Amino acid sequence: MRIDLHTHSTVSDGHGAPAQVMREAAEAGLDVVALTDHDSVDGWDEAAAEAARLGLRFVPGIEVSAKDRWVSLHMLAYWPRMDAPELAAIMERTRRDRVERARAMVERIAADFPVEWEDVLEHAGSASTVGRPHIADALVARGHFPHRSAAFDDVLHSRSPYFVHHYAPDVREAVRAIRAAGGVPVFAHPGAEGRGRVVPDSVIDALAEVGLAGLEVDHRDHDEATRARLRALVERHGMVATGSSDYHGTGKPNRLGENLTTTEAFEELERQRG
Repeated sequence: MRIDLHTHSTVSDGHGAPAQVMREAAEAGLDVVALTDHDSVDGWDEAAAEAARLGLRFVPGIEVSAKDRWVSLHMLAYWPRMDAPELAAIMERTRRDRVERARAMVERIAADFPVEWEDVLEHAGSASTVGRPHIADALVARGHFPHRSAAFDDVLHSRSPYFVHHYAPDVREAVRAIRAAGGVPVFAHPGAEGRGRVVPDSVIDALAEVGLAGLEVDHRDHDEATRARLRALVERHGMVATGSSDYHGTGKPNRLGENLTTTEAFEELERQRG
């Protein structure tokens, strides 16, 4: 099977509606696909219905924002129950704070790159989660940058003077909340140094003790040395190694199916569903 466990739609920062992402996944020859929008499940029903029509196996997921001290990181949660109060409360607080963070960043950026908050809202559309990618789209539309990646490389990265932190739970709290909701937590792109600071291996060791199921090893932001280091951590803790595209549609170079999860790894993740 061709399995891609990390995609985004217009519910967060992707460029295609949930159903469109499923259609594109089918066109890319995928058999199993997860929709993992940031801190939101609003695309699940639409994606599941379209996946069923197309004969795709749909995996409901979330990319949960978290942190370790001041290091921002993301935890993929597969098959969580959304009637679990702790995880629902974490996501609601995160979404609210993301909006305030985005407004604060736009105010800073606008001093040097003319852009309005209304521009950002226009590009966010009906998204449940407003964030930096929507600011990037607004800056691109204004002609300040040629594409999203260029905006992130310049004004939107975590070391930029325009950057503002937003609320996120401690990553240990996030892993426990995902498990309490019956979900299976996998650390998204844990070695992506180009995105900002990454946590040391000791943090991954600690997360394995509180229920981390796996690491997203095969990702375009990981070079071969990083993949080898992460595979060693997976083996050390008896975890699962996944591979995914982190697809967002147009505006980012990621392509569906460019990295895949093995059938054996997927079956182990499914076995751990609560």
